[in-house]
Amino acid sequence: MKRPITLPAGLAVLAGLLMVDAMPAQADSRAFISNERDHTMSVVDMDSLKVIKTIKTGRRPRGITASPDGKLIYLCASDDNRVEVYDSQTLELVKSLRSGPDPELFVLHPSGNPLYIANEDDNMVTVVNVENNDLIAEIPVGVEPEGMGVSPDGKYLVNTSETTNMAHVIDTSTNEIIENILVDSRPRIAEFSKDGKQLWISSEVGGTVAVVDPTTWKIIKKISFKIPGVADEAIQPVGVRLTKDGSKAFVALGPANRVAVVNSKTFEVEKYLLVGQRVWQLGFTPDEKLLISTNGNSNDISVIDVASEKVTKSVTVGRAPWGVVIVP
Repeated sequence: MKRPITLPAGLAVLAGLLMVDAMPAQADSRAFISNERDHTMSVVDMDSLKVIKTIKTGRRPRGITASPDGKLIYLCASDDNRVEVYDSQTLELVKSLRSGPDPELFVLHPSGNPLYIANEDDNMVTVVNVENNDLIAEIPVGVEPEGMGVSPDGKYLVNTSETTNMAHVIDTSTNEIIENILVDSRPRIAEFSKDGKQLWISSEVGGTVAVVDPTTWKIIKKISFKIPGVADEAIQPVGVRLTKDGSKAFVALGPANRVAVVNSKTFEVEKYLLVGQRVWQLGFTPDEKLLISTNGNSNDISVIDVASEKVTKSVTVGRAPWGVVIVP
């Protein structure tokens, strides 16, 4: 019987180090949080769940998103009327893009270009080429445009107008409105399911989420929320995120300080998760194991374990955290 070869301690350590060095480097996921009152963006390492950098941005940063490859972070500097573009690895400002007045939320075409921007002050959606900063179109919409959603195939853009109480469906090939959907008061977010078969629209003051069939643009269900001990007027749906498999939807409920877990097949509310104060927006990690909520009044983010549907940690960021995007 052959005996196993035992290396001297020093050589064993060296061999271990060489094996580690030979392993491919793993890029850590990072969460980027826009802090509206600090005029900053917090960068959170998703392994350690610690803020690794705070970046000074333009004034009143709100909407935030990433390029499809995760290499660029786009941020609305609302009071400076521009979109700032950052390198997600070096964390340096790469360039600024035109935006129209008071950009609040935006969405990229699934191809990564163009960028569709809601301009709250002039009731317009601005379409910008992210490569050369050219203005492609300005699309008149309702009063106080906010939410922006785009279908997975890139054919349809949906803008919500807070004062008009409508969702405007825009054909991206013509940049013209083809349908208007009347929803409840103060619609904030428009979010397509990953298969494109559902469109979810949150109405903050109305206290509901409308689920729309994109083949007819008709509302097929309105979801309302009831939380024991919480006044109805405090339940204000804002951010919405759906899992890739289409089984669950998570809805941020504003000053109710809860995130609702909704079965997106039956449209039943299954659970309410207690998070920080005045929860605004939501963002998944790329593997959807974690969900982050931004809590505007408690100046922190809550970390939700998606599988167990439990809040596991809160992390202090800047003042009035608003938007979140997470990249590999």
